[in-house]
Amino acid sequence: MLDIAGELSTWLDEGRRFAVATVSGVSGSAPRGPGAALAVDEDGTVIGSVSGGCVEGAVYELCLQALRDGVPVRERFGYSDEDAFAVGLTCGGVIEVLVTPVEEDPAVRAAVTAAAQGEPVALARVVRGPGHLVGRGLLTRPDGTRLGGLGGPGELDRTAAEQARALLEAGRTSTVEVGEDGSHCPGGVTLLVETNLAPPRMIVFGAIDFAAALVRAGRFLGYHVTVCDARPVFATRARFPDAHEVVVDWPHRYLRRTRTDGRTVLCVLTHDAKFDVPLLVEALRRPVAYVGAMGSRRTHADRERRLRAAGLTDAELSRLRSPIGLDLGARTPEETALSITAEIVAASRGGTGLPLTVSGTPIHRPAPDLPAPGPPAEDRDAAAA
Repeated sequence: MLDIAGELSTWLDEGRRFAVATVSGVSGSAPRGPGAALAVDEDGTVIGSVSGGCVEGAVYELCLQALRDGVPVRERFGYSDEDAFAVGLTCGGVIEVLVTPVEEDPAVRAAVTAAAQGEPVALARVVRGPGHLVGRGLLTRPDGTRLGGLGGPGELDRTAAEQARALLEAGRTSTVEVGEDGSHCPGGVTLLVETNLAPPRMIVFGAIDFAAALVRAGRFLGYHVTVCDARPVFATRARFPDAHEVVVDWPHRYLRRTRTDGRTVLCVLTHDAKFDVPLLVEALRRPVAYVGAMGSRRTHADRERRLRAAGLTDAELSRLRSPIGLDLGARTPEETALSITAEIVAASRGGTGLPLTVSGTPIHRPAPDLPAPGPPAEDRDAAAA
């Protein structure tokens, strides 16, 4: 639900009554994962999606039913070989959907408002368990404060808050099983924990034409994009109007003092040894999601030799994506940006980078677990550069 928090927050401000259907479980091949949501207001207006179109009509009716009755509804949709005209997923997977009217739950309302404002928050809701608990919500913030309750014993709220904070720190939305009494033993209650974090960072080093195209692509994918270059004549807002930040500094020095975490993407487009080597030494020792460097294979071989001489290990060097991007035959800056972002998506989602016609792997599969965000980088004395 938090993926459409901006629109839902507007509905709340306007006083609309509405119900939200949220994907609470997925098995097999399915187009949307847990947390994907569709909302319907009392006038029949629809926002969001739970399946890319396969079961939207049926889910729409469930939302209207929840609005009429004022109680949560659970439904399961799968593919039916026996009835080709039955409502289900043509991709062969199964999704479970929880439909809830929103106006009655202060935790859900507060979570929507916080997410719309870009605040980090986690919302845990009961999606499977005793009937009187289903749909109840608990909001948890990074400092441990919480709002609402799941309706069970106090220990259930404490356990749910612990699980929610852990998933919030990792930036993941997932289901969690706990005991009805709040114990960590699975089997009694299933929680859907949705998290909202600030957008992940993409830092582009090198203020070149290829960088401008990559900035646009990164922003389109939802990254908070920073451009960094030591040359003030090139690193300007006029050249990079789509960047959230433009920084004039030596790349390695800026990286040492800025915040990164396990979702951060670092793209090194400078392909100049005096910038690349100190920057990559710093980058490859950080717990970030992706480090890529532009350059020919010849440049890469020379760069790798210099990085080894600077003390990087084989394990550290194995994290470097160089030459950067997937082999798409790209020529223009825009095509190169597509190549780079395609590799970033493949790396973060566990994709092969192969054409789907030959890969043989499931089209929709669970994303790999991402590492929890690392500690913020400490400010360091510039003289250490």
